[in-house]
Amino acid sequence: MKFGVIVFPGSNCDRDVAWVTQGLLDRPTRMVWHEETDISDLDVVIIPGGFSYGDYLRCGAIARFSPVMKATVEHAKLGKPVLGICNGFQVLTEAGLLPGALTRNAKLNFICDRIFLKVENHHTLWTSAYQKAEIIKLPIAHGEGRYYADNDTLAELEDRSQIIFRYCSTTGEINDSSNPNGSLNNIAGICNPQGNVLGMMPHPERASDPMLGNTDGIKLFESLLIAAVNCVTK
Repeated sequence: MKFGVIVFPGSNCDRDVAWVTQGLLDRPTRMVWHEETDISDLDVVIIPGGFSYGDYLRCGAIARFSPVMKATVEHAKLGKPVLGICNGFQVLTEAGLLPGALTRNAKLNFICDRIFLKVENHHTLWTSAYQKAEIIKLPIAHGEGRYYADNDTLAELEDRSQIIFRYCSTTGEINDSSNPNGSLNNIAGICNPQGNVLGMMPHPERASDPMLGNTDGIKLFESLLIAAVNCVTK
């Protein structure tokens, strides 16, 4: 399995992701410049966090028009995995690969913290290494991470089990006090109906290296490897 990590002007978590895929998991990884158009050699595309194009206009609004995103849309249409983390999640919604939008945090402040999440769907290629309703702890760092969608979209996400992660308390309660940014339904991460495109505001790559004292995030990447092995053995 070969990973590609997209690099926009303003990306600042690209090397963090590459350290996980190449440094920790020993998988071939290529840094993909935003002007590239051919990503056919890649199995997985990851859009990392940061401030693509300086977050001018709106977070992810300019990045969606980059050549590499056109290629990423086609990659996703083929059923190949695409992961957007933080700014990457914003880019995925702007590109139409995921529904809804990421808006200013409820209190209009930038949040840098470690928060708890509940794994709401562990039957995906992104979450099979987690247990049902597992509570994990991941870092967040964003000013525009409040997930918003209309009522019909929210109902579809709920009905189709597309909500993958929710903000929760240390014991798993889903409530306002455990919601750091005001996201509707405490949504921290969603996937598309096919399950191959995942967007999430928390940073799993920042909780993967044992040297950092938390490895809750590594299971997300390991889930992909498990899915690849299962696909080969079928």
